[in-house]
Amino acid sequence: MKNDHIPAERRILLRLGLALGAAAVVRMIVADPAGTPARPGGEPLGPAAGPPARAGTGPTTTYRLRPMTGEAPPGFLPAPPRVRTRPIEEMPELGADAMVLSFDDGPDPRYTPDILATLRRYGVRAMFFVCGEMAVDNRDLLREMAGDGHVVGNHSWSHPLIPKLSRRRIRDELGSTSELIEKTLGTPPLWYRAPYGAWNRNSFEIGAAMGMEPLAWTVDTLDWTRPGADAIVGKVEQGAGPGVVVLSHDAGGNRAQSVAALRRYLPALIADGYRPTVPHRS
Repeated sequence: MKNDHIPAERRILLRLGLALGAAAVVRMIVADPAGTPARPGGEPLGPAAGPPARAGTGPTTTYRLRPMTGEAPPGFLPAPPRVRTRPIEEMPELGADAMVLSFDDGPDPRYTPDILATLRRYGVRAMFFVCGEMAVDNRDLLREMAGDGHVVGNHSWSHPLIPKLSRRRIRDELGSTSELIEKTLGTPPLWYRAPYGAWNRNSFEIGAAMGMEPLAWTVDTLDWTRPGADAIVGKVEQGAGPGVVVLSHDAGGNRAQSVAALRRYLPALIADGYRPTVPHRS
């Protein structure tokens, strides 16, 4: 036998190995042309909330294309959640006296500090769904949120209408913001909220792959329309109930009414026996 000749049996085994290797590579590759439109997937859009979409987008990111645990110690991150077909809208499992207050679009140095101060005054924790383009220049406010025990969630980078984006753009919007939060706070966000409440199958799949649960809301204060502090307070008090998730805003426009309303309805909720709190994931 010459050294450059391979016996028939070894040729068969070599071909088999190459075939199996090629198949493994194919399974690892996901076709996602940048121009492929996002599929609504039959999911209804939620009610519009927040200001008009802001121009621009975050940088391209490879966030979470690496394994979920990344370089963290084993057990540091929870397992990826299941892919949902609709967002979570209320949290009755938190208890009969529990409610969740949430704020979108920030952080904004004009209004977020006042909201944080009010929450701190009453010893209450809330959820802040931040936009990357706002957070990138206000990382001190992200640290303040986390330091006070609030949950910092992902609200995309530039507040686009998600169903109009390709899968790659959705990954960039969510991934860039998650990466910024993780670099700033040391831990990634475990919750996200679609701008305008506009979800689709792509966003559910990509959010879950990044380790995040989708959270919507039960009560929309419509504070972004600036209806007056009285109207905002009325919305919250009328909608109060076990597990209710309240949507307000700390950025995206003039939020002075939102700040004033919080100062009124928060002590009223507490006086009525409600316990504003935040969810935990393990």
